[in-house]
Amino acid sequence: MFIKNILLASTAVATLAGPALAGGMAAPAPVQDVVVVEPAPVMGMDWTGGYAGLSLGYADVTDEDEADGASYGAFAGYQYDMGSWVVGGEVSYDGYDIEDGNNSVDSEMAAKVRVGYDAGQWLPYATAGVSQLNTTIGGTEYEDDGYVYGIGTDYAWNDSWTVGAEVLKHEYEDYAGSGDDIDMTSVAVRASFNF
Repeated sequence: MFIKNILLASTAVATLAGPALAGGMAAPAPVQDVVVVEPAPVMGMDWTGGYAGLSLGYADVTDEDEADGASYGAFAGYQYDMGSWVVGGEVSYDGYDIEDGNNSVDSEMAAKVRVGYDAGQWLPYATAGVSQLNTTIGGTEYEDDGYVYGIGTDYAWNDSWTVGAEVLKHEYEDYAGSGDDIDMTSVAVRASFNF
């Protein structure tokens, strides 16, 4: 009887131990925590603040006759970064080297609003405002009010300097009571210091 019990016990142990030794009852692998790494958010530049700079460009004037020439100017403004959108205002003064016989376009002052999209170091924008054009026609100086609108883009070279380009349309209806409209398109490159 004793031998019979030992044989039964040995058979039971062998039956239970067999699969464990064969790998069938391997201990389960420890559960590891899954760590999800999300990409860091793209941080835009903070465009809030004042700026002032210079511009150099080209302008094409269309009235009864067409004339074109160089433009050069200075501008200053302030803008506020609201997250994805940047809004602000700007004043500018531009001189022109545009002559057609006894007639010339001399200078222009403008006050504009700007609305742009914060794309990191880039700031594409639309702008519109009021302007005053000074001309010399037949030896007499004239000035009249009109409006200006266009698009542009700025690139933040670093925290202090911004470079960019701007295309504007300038419109003056019935300029100085002459019955003639003056339309001008200007293209300029710009550089400004941010403060």
